[in-house]
Amino acid sequence: MKLKKVLKIIAGVIIFFTLPSLLFFGFVYFKYNEDLPIGNQTEKADILAHKMLISLNADAYKATNNLEWTFSQKHHYKWNKKENSCEVYWKKNKVILDLNNPSKSQVFINKQDVNTKEKEALIQTATDYFNNDSFWLVAPYKVFDHGTSRSIVKHNGKDALMVTYSKGGSTPGDSYLWILDDNYKPTKFKMWVDILPIGGLEATWSDWKTTESKAELPTNHQLLFFGFDIGDVKGTK
Repeated sequence: MKLKKVLKIIAGVIIFFTLPSLLFFGFVYFKYNEDLPIGNQTEKADILAHKMLISLNADAYKATNNLEWTFSQKHHYKWNKKENSCEVYWKKNKVILDLNNPSKSQVFINKQDVNTKEKEALIQTATDYFNNDSFWLVAPYKVFDHGTSRSIVKHNGKDALMVTYSKGGSTPGDSYLWILDDNYKPTKFKMWVDILPIGGLEATWSDWKTTESKAELPTNHQLLFFGFDIGDVKGTK
């Protein structure tokens, strides 16, 4: 009888913690899930992409060599675009990523150089962090990256820009629908990404900042009920 009572308590605890999560997921799924729309890959899509880049002063971003930011108060970055390297900091870890050849990256724990088996895992973690967190900073400037395709999709009666990545990053195959204001500046995008089980979730691109290098970069995103603060973004030549 004691064992039966213990099993009932365990089952009750599991239901108590999982049922609300399942109900919440079901609500979000049925409210927000959308199939990936099929766009028209025409010259018009490339023109719209160029207009978006012009609105963001893409030439200034291209001339920006150094970017520094903090993602959600957890991961800190110092990215040298010219050298294609980035210092990634989180908790007690520091990885100086060689983005051309990650195996040549340097790893430190509590400021001590690491050359054990743990090194490879920390390099991979830093790479995944960088791929995700830098995308939330500079994604609009990546619409013509190698392996991308662009198409036009109608959203609320207006043209929106669908960008699909067949290569690059940690999750190739992801698609993003950029929604632009009347000046072609991004205000939000919808995502169809491998990491999320719900298609078409919408995230804002807001609180844009003009850096010292004149590049335009966001400092905040909202996704459903969650905010992603990018902190004090710095960009210099």
